[in-house]
Amino acid sequence: MKVACVGVHVLDTHVIGIETIPAGSDGQLVETIRTSAAGTAGGTALVLARLGAEVTSYGALGQDPLGDVLLALLGREGVDTSGLVRKAEHQTSASVIPVRPNGDRPAWHCIGANGAFTLDDLDRSALAGTTHLHLGGPEFLGGPAAGELLAWAREQGMTTSVDVLAPGDPDLLAWIADALPHTDYLLPNDEQVRGFTGEDGLATGARALVAAGAGCVAVTQGARGALVVTADDVAEVPAYALGEGELVDTTGCGDAFSAGFLRGLSLGRTPADAARLGCATAHQVARGLGTDAGDYSLSSVEELASRT
Repeated sequence: MKVACVGVHVLDTHVIGIETIPAGSDGQLVETIRTSAAGTAGGTALVLARLGAEVTSYGALGQDPLGDVLLALLGREGVDTSGLVRKAEHQTSASVIPVRPNGDRPAWHCIGANGAFTLDDLDRSALAGTTHLHLGGPEFLGGPAAGELLAWAREQGMTTSVDVLAPGDPDLLAWIADALPHTDYLLPNDEQVRGFTGEDGLATGARALVAAGAGCVAVTQGARGALVVTADDVAEVPAYALGEGELVDTTGCGDAFSAGFLRGLSLGRTPADAARLGCATAHQVARGLGTDAGDYSLSSVEELASRT
């Protein structure tokens, strides 16, 4: 599997041990502060590489120390970062995430260079031989540009997938609508599906997105697992339960599901079975701090996914 992960790349800073934000200028000791590569393209790229795929990242970073760190974190996992351009006039996109003991994770986020990435920054000749193009954050390109890229990728024989970063809203769906007819796999969460479509029923909302052009919609539902919907089928895939004290941080679980799902498809699994691999990958990531925490691998994720 040779994958191009295009779009949103973020440097996350996680802070563990937060119960309240100190008042005024007071300070507070915490358990851990750790940085990790993230984003609907960057986080997915890292996990795909961890699962044995050949991955190249394409997107925009600032010409700053944050960008240097993000490049190093991706590179040490085997991601080819040659497709990431540096923009001196923008900072690297970054988030600060205080993680509460129950796994909740409010965040402060700076869009940075992600908002400046355009198709002109993408050298399409470098994608020769790519088998799959994953677009993370089509809303930053806009629907017409995202649709152009995805249509071109399919013409080259690639399969395509899309993961939206922004919260669900009918106006946002209209903004990216041109991308959906060229999307083989749409990977939203449950709140996005309901927000995009106005439907209370998750399966009904996912079917509406299929009717809008997506070939398959694989919806994450947090602790409930995933729902996989095509024009002909609806499959419910449960999450893998975390033991007492195992939950550390849910940041990046959506990106981990996307990576596991796409890797499963590349191995010839049905969408439902690929979603099981996605849920198993998200389970591994939730047990550590950031998508790169721990030592999970394709074999360990497959072993978990084989349990019923």
